[in-house]
Parts: sequence; structure tokens; C-alpha cells
Amino acid sequence: MSETLQPAEEPRQAETPHQAGALPQAASPQPSEEPQQQAGALPQAEAAWSEEPQQPAAADVSPQQPGLVPAEEAAPPAPRDRRVLRAVLRWTAAVAVFGVIGAATAYGVTEQKRTDLPGLATASDGRWTYPAIEKPPLPEGSPAPFADGNDSETHYADLRKLVLPLPRGATPDAALAGKDGWLPTSVYLDAYEKDARQDLGQQLKDDGLRQIAARGWTTPDGTRTRIYALRFTSAAFTRIVHADLTDNVASPADAPYADEEYGGWAEKAGAQYTKRNVFTEAKPYGRTAVRYAYIEAGDVIALVVQSGKAALPPRITFQQTVVLQSQLLG
Repeated sequence: MSETLQPAEEPRQAETPHQAGALPQAASPQPSEEPQQQAGALPQAEAAWSEEPQQPAAADVSPQQPGLVPAEEAAPPAPRDRRVLRAVLRWTAAVAVFGVIGAATAYGVTEQKRTDLPGLATASDGRWTYPAIEKPPLPEGSPAPFADGNDSETHYADLRKLVLPLPRGATPDAALAGKDGWLPTSVYLDAYEKDARQDLGQQLKDDGLRQIAARGWTTPDGTRTRIYALRFTSAAFTRIVHADLTDNVASPADAPYADEEYGGWAEKAGAQYTKRNVFTEAKPYGRTAVRYAYIEAGDVIALVVQSGKAALPPRITFQQTVVLQSQLLG
């Protein structure tokens, strides 16, 4: 509790009244000190209020001396309401009980495992374990992609380091290794339906495609992931290509028909300066079931594709991959 509880004030003993008609003695003997009650002895306090005050034995009265006026009889004080004391006792007992309960609760919380407490569970929810992810350093004197003065929103960092690394336990996709990490345009076009590759390749060339970096892997559950990062001469060209790709100018292979997801987690990914369009293959599925997303971030477009055999890949790992890739580019 934030406030410190003060001990209850012990009740005072009622003053013993003088016997009616008794006169004070000329030389009164020194009264003996009354015994002090022990601190916290609350039951005895109630007993003291329940007993009637004891009348002292009649003292020997000396004859009144001439010229002395008898002292006025002391009026006995009104007895305190016993209900006040009982209320104090009840509140003191309640505070003690709550203190014990609070201590027991705190002990129970500290003794329980985190997985037993709602909101603190740390059990796996299916997400992958990635290594520490950090944005690559910028060349000396180069601004960040969304800094003031960088009107083209150019990513000056190494594009190959702007692609997510493999999660723990994944097998790398050798087909996306490229030469020194740079992927030929023809390999990127293989990700799309065959009849759309030629036109898409010409459009990428016309719209200022500069570089492609990629990485892929397969996890033990059979989920295949591919990430492509395309850098253009400026963000203006990126917006044009992004609009065409999301209008299904070319659909990823094995997903000729897909439904776009609007709102939800894709718009609340928490990655600044990025935009996402998320798609899920419509039934009936073919050899694989596909989820994919386009991420627009300045002069870079990223394509994230995940596929599972005869069933959609887990939503949780797809969302995790898209969000992390967005944050790396943002």
C-alpha cells in the first residue's frame, strides 16, 4: 500500500470519580503509577471498556479546617461509545487480513512460471527465429533513404544487406544465390507466369531497374520462402512499377488467381515510409498454395513469396517475414 498505516490509538482509562461528599485530604499520598498496556494488545482494550469503573474504598476524612472551602466534585466524563472502539478493531483486523492476502499473492506470482500467467506467455507461437537484424551502414556522407534532402528516396546501403537473412534451421535456396549476391533479371522473371515474363522484363528496363538482390530458403515444415529486392533509379519509377504489379499485370507463378487482403495487419506493420499489398491464392490450389506481398520503400520494391505444398503456408510466419522485411527497408 502506498500509505503507511498508523497503529490504532489505545483508549484511555476513565478517570475515577471522587466519592460523593468526600473532601480532599490536606496531604494526599502520592498515587502509584498505573501499569501501561502493551502495544497492539487490542483484545484487552475491549475488555477495559466493558468493565464498570471500580469505586475506591472510602478514605479517612479529616475534619474540615476553618477557612477551607470544599473542592468541587469532579463530574465523571461521559463514557465513549463502544461502537467506535469496535470499528477500530474491525478495520485493524481487515488491514491485517489484506496484508496477508497481498503477501501471499505476490509470493504466488513470483513463484509461477511465465507460461502460466496470461500476457507473459513465452511459449512458441510458430514464428521463426531470425539472427539479430540490423540495417547496414551507409557510405560515408550518404543520407538515409527518407532523410531530408534525399528527394529520390534512394537506399545508398548495400542492397544485398537489405534482404532478410535465413531463419534458424532453414536450408538456403541455391537458385537465388546469383553472382556475388546479385540476381540476373531473367531469374527474377522466373517467379512469374511464363506468358507475362517478356512484357514485364521490358517494363522493368524502361522504368529504370538498376539492381536485384534475392535470398530464399526452405524450412523443415516444407514452407518455401523467396525474397526479391529491386532497386530503381528513383522512387518515382518505383511507384509506377508497384502500381502495375499490384494490378496483376503479372502474377507470380503457381498463383494465377489471388485475392488481395485490405486493411488489417498489413497496414499496421509499424514500418515507416513503406507500403504493402498482400495477396492470398484463391482456391482451388495447384501444386502449391501461395501467399505473396509487395513492399514499396523509396527506390526499392520487395517481393515476398511463401508457398506450401497443397496448403497455404502458416499465416504467422508470412506476416513475420513481411513485417521484418518492411522494417529493414523503412
